[in-house]
Amino acid sequence: MNRDLGDYRKSYQKQELVEGNVSDNPMELFQKWFHEVDSNYDVDETNAMTISTIGLDGFPKGRVVLLKKYTYEGFIFYTNYESEKGRAILANPNVCLSFFWPSAERQIIIKGKAEKIAENLSDGYFESRPRGSQLGAVVSNQSQIIKDRSVLETRLKELEQQYEGKEIPRPEFWGGFIVKPVEIEFWQGRPNRLHDRLRYLLDEDYNWQLDRLSP
Repeated sequence: MNRDLGDYRKSYQKQELVEGNVSDNPMELFQKWFHEVDSNYDVDETNAMTISTIGLDGFPKGRVVLLKKYTYEGFIFYTNYESEKGRAILANPNVCLSFFWPSAERQIIIKGKAEKIAENLSDGYFESRPRGSQLGAVVSNQSQIIKDRSVLETRLKELEQQYEGKEIPRPEFWGGFIVKPVEIEFWQGRPNRLHDRLRYLLDEDYNWQLDRLSP
């Protein structure tokens, strides 16, 4: 197999990112960009983001998850705490989140520290999920090897019968993480590959310092 992709090229020229037009707080710029992309561009899941962790085997690994809430404090998503991802985060909370919205020619790259959110917050979100998603969280021993798909289907049928007409409690192994950012970079595609890169860095006094990075 040998395929040369060197002729895959695109000219970036939709927007610009300049210091005079951004907030002092990167979370406000994140909210602005998220709203603009969600409202004006054809993106299936604006909240899809890649989270990269350092695994227990020492290798970095990225996978796509869904952002479920963001505040001035950070970015919240939900997962199985006993999954490969969950165990990696609990062992090393330093993670990276990245959003890529190609139709807007924008990226956001976030370095931060992840920690579990309060149990009552995980309870509240779990209760809001569709019943099928609740059952799916209970069924799956995420990241564990299984013989075949029938293992999941059989377990799902058993749980459907067990919880028929009943509330499904949140399993203790499932809940939310919040990623509290220490660095956020906003990337806007520009012509001639001279892209705009603005980086917010949290200093020791918890103030955000803004710098422009060379592309």
